[in-house]
Amino acid sequence: MKAVVMAGGEGTRLRPMTSSMPKPLLPVANRPIMEHVLRLLKRHGLNETVVTVQFLASLVKNYFGDGEELGMELTYANEEKPLGTAGSVKNAEEALKDDAFLVISGDALTDFDLTELINFHKEKGALVTVCLTRVPNPLEFGITIVDDEGKVERFLEKPTWGQVFSDTVNTGIYVMEPEVFDYVEPDVPVDWSGDVFPQLMKEGKPIYGYVAEGYWEDVGTHESYVKAQADVLEGKVDVDIDGFEMAPGVWVAEGAEVHPDAVLRGPLYIGDYAKVEAGAELREHTVVGSNVVVKSGAFLHKAVVHDNVYVGPHSNLRGCVVGKNTDIMRAARIEDGAVIGDECLIGEESIVQGNVRVYPFKTIEAGAFVNTSVIWESRGQAHLFGARGVSGILNVEITPELAVRLAGAYATTLKKGSTVTTARDHSRGARALKRAVISALQASAIDVRDLENVPLPVARQQTARGSAGGIMIRTTPGVPDSVDIMFFDGQGADLSQGSQRKLDRVFARQEYRRAFPGEIGDLHFPASVFDSYTGSLLRNVDITGIAEAGLKVVVDASNGSAGLVLPSLLGKLGVDSLTINPGLDESRPTETADMRRAGLVRLGEIVASSGAAFGVRFDPVGERLSLVDEKGRIVEDDRALLVMLDLVASERRSGRVALPVTTTRIAEQVAAYHGTQVEWTTTSPDDLTRVGGEEGTIFGGDGKGGFIVPEFSSVYDGTAAFVRLIGLVARTQLTLSQIDARIPRAHVLKRDLATPWAVKGLVMRRVVEAAGDRYVDTTDGVRVVEADGRWVMVLPDPAEAVTHLWAEGPDDASAQALLDEWSAVVDSAGR
Repeated sequence: MKAVVMAGGEGTRLRPMTSSMPKPLLPVANRPIMEHVLRLLKRHGLNETVVTVQFLASLVKNYFGDGEELGMELTYANEEKPLGTAGSVKNAEEALKDDAFLVISGDALTDFDLTELINFHKEKGALVTVCLTRVPNPLEFGITIVDDEGKVERFLEKPTWGQVFSDTVNTGIYVMEPEVFDYVEPDVPVDWSGDVFPQLMKEGKPIYGYVAEGYWEDVGTHESYVKAQADVLEGKVDVDIDGFEMAPGVWVAEGAEVHPDAVLRGPLYIGDYAKVEAGAELREHTVVGSNVVVKSGAFLHKAVVHDNVYVGPHSNLRGCVVGKNTDIMRAARIEDGAVIGDECLIGEESIVQGNVRVYPFKTIEAGAFVNTSVIWESRGQAHLFGARGVSGILNVEITPELAVRLAGAYATTLKKGSTVTTARDHSRGARALKRAVISALQASAIDVRDLENVPLPVARQQTARGSAGGIMIRTTPGVPDSVDIMFFDGQGADLSQGSQRKLDRVFARQEYRRAFPGEIGDLHFPASVFDSYTGSLLRNVDITGIAEAGLKVVVDASNGSAGLVLPSLLGKLGVDSLTINPGLDESRPTETADMRRAGLVRLGEIVASSGAAFGVRFDPVGERLSLVDEKGRIVEDDRALLVMLDLVASERRSGRVALPVTTTRIAEQVAAYHGTQVEWTTTSPDDLTRVGGEEGTIFGGDGKGGFIVPEFSSVYDGTAAFVRLIGLVARTQLTLSQIDARIPRAHVLKRDLATPWAVKGLVMRRVVEAAGDRYVDTTDGVRVVEADGRWVMVLPDPAEAVTHLWAEGPDDASAQALLDEWSAVVDSAGR
């Protein structure tokens, strides 16, 4: 006997899940509903099956193919237009006309004994046997009454409660003889229950009803879809679960990684190659699809998560359905009954209320509160650029496809035939993305100079030598699973706000320029990049007195690209140097704060034991510098800024230094003592770079290890700062600890407060109101200055739902009191 699986329905009640996926392919316990149906057919010997398809038919055909993987023979009958339940089977008449056949829906989950159904049909000599089952709420189904012999006496489609006369309903599973096709008109919509069966009964044909025992769920609503998942996990339905039962009710598929410190409370299912991190909690009736990543602190309860979804840290998913290829960012919350379509982005700390529908390809912005369905709106991201280029999680937010589109948009902002310099750090992710970027640039008629793996300052300097711009890809500092795609202008500096907006517009409109075959760009690999960089550095930075001073220094390259430039530099400086951690380590493209601290402690031990003048430690891309004095003590970054400022100002005795407004006002005292002045900038690196490049600027720094050496470059450069420091120490003939000791101690404290995006503007207004008649500086954020000179600064973060506060006083207690006072102001506004 052959079977017919009806798989052509649109499943409109299940949208948005069925907006881009046919209903039979919706996964239940990580297998399509129709696959469970086909496995049931095979179990009962129905290996030859015709599948009727119409809506998104190609997806069904592509998934199941000819059925070989299931050990079945599948053929397809395609409907050009919806033909109804009977019309779709009539469409497959040619394959079914020789013998009795079984009809079953491809989107209902069941474990009925089909063999018993078929035997019943044969015993009764029926033309049609209708498979029936008992349900508590028959309103959504066709009610059927049978007599003692099982013969159907009456049908009623979709009754009201006043019409309910039985709990026995039609499951849409039938066994039929081919003569039934005589009652189905071809190529027009015809239904079994509404059209064919009443006619057969009118003519007295043998129609029987078989009341089946077992499980049956018509997966027609979101509630029934979620219920079907729970029933499979509870063992209420006899279907195959693909995986291993690691603990009672906890199913884990092949290749999944579940950290021992993850909390699992079954019954639940984790799909193949999924990754569940330590601290994540998965509760009962949760289904996690293939290749899903569940980050630390995430909480899932009765959540159904389809394939390739990223569930960010501290997110909260309860009783919801999340479509495939969707990214749920940090601390997002999706409530009971909500459904998120395929390929959506749910931003940080956003809330999707219960029963809300978010249709495919939508973006919910960070901090948004969504209480109505998002159907037509695109809700695009407000800003492509963050603090340092375009940043995001590798292969979640930043994919090769995105890199290609970004590079194409960037190329479109430049003239055909322009040259762009590309570079990367030593991570595998950056290497892969850079290849995508290069291809897109060349395809847009741009010549490429690829520096491969170089320190970030080298990439900037080389970009400034004749390129129209540059692109550097690096691992986000302190975040190993994220990357930054950084765009430079023709001077090697970060793109201006105007250029960023222009790139943003091209990217949003997707109006990418493509080259004709003869215009495809060239690819060059320039030689002697490091020699060129060090030669220019030594020509522009004062190194007099270094050779005579006989200094000994210890240099920690942090297993990063900074180590690539040191060999050609240290020999030419004429210093006795010891380089540690010079080799590249692909597994450590960045370092956490703890790793950096441990590295500095080790560096201090080596400096103290070797009698070196000082030690320096580069960040992995050579942009920033940390210091250790001759006694092996760590010079904290904010303190290192004052030390460098003191050295530069005491030698120059005039000029201007560029510092962000969050810097201690001790810097003003140091600068003024030596006859220089401070120009305060915003906390943006772009602003500091702008002032650093102006005439008369002698120094710049951000208090976080970033130093600007204006005579060489207007951007942060750890290597240039190192060379300048050696020269200054050699000529001053003072140790770092002596310089540090002559600078007053600063008492600046910092605090970060969580602030929902929706109230950030209100918070800043309340801060200004609370300032009253005190002096208010709005260079960046709001800085309130007390009459006694104490100050507090309140600055909303541009990329996260956070407000930053700094406070400075004559001592820590005073600064702490000020910080507490203004934290209360921010907190009260944010409630």
